[in-house]
Amino acid sequence: MKIQWLLLIALIFAVIIAAFAVVNVDAVPVNYIFGEAEFPLILVILASALLGFLLSGVVALARGYTLQRKVKSLQKEMAVKESLIATQQNEIAEYQKAGVSPDAQVVTSDEVTRDERVENYEEKPRNNY
Repeated sequence: MKIQWLLLIALIFAVIIAAFAVVNVDAVPVNYIFGEAEFPLILVILASALLGFLLSGVVALARGYTLQRKVKSLQKEMAVKESLIATQQNEIAEYQKAGVSPDAQVVTSDEVTRDERVENYEEKPRNNY
């Protein structure tokens, strides 16, 4: 439905541009970087509209290509993570079948063990002078 509305809007826009171009048929000077020429205004208007359409189309295609590459990359990452989850679920199921309860592991960036932390935080006797 969205595409149909976009096509309808594009058709209306094209008709408006064509009507505007047909009304303006006088010759106008067009300055280029290296020269000047006279063209009918209808051609200038239609050429400008066509170039604008082509430029916006190229930008839309480039954006779509970039987004498509990102989607593929995220799909690959998701497949890897789903595989890892499936492997871990299988390991959990094997542990449950064997009746083994694995020790919980805490992953930290500190190299200090739990016992050393407890010892460091225990109250030590203070010397009062």
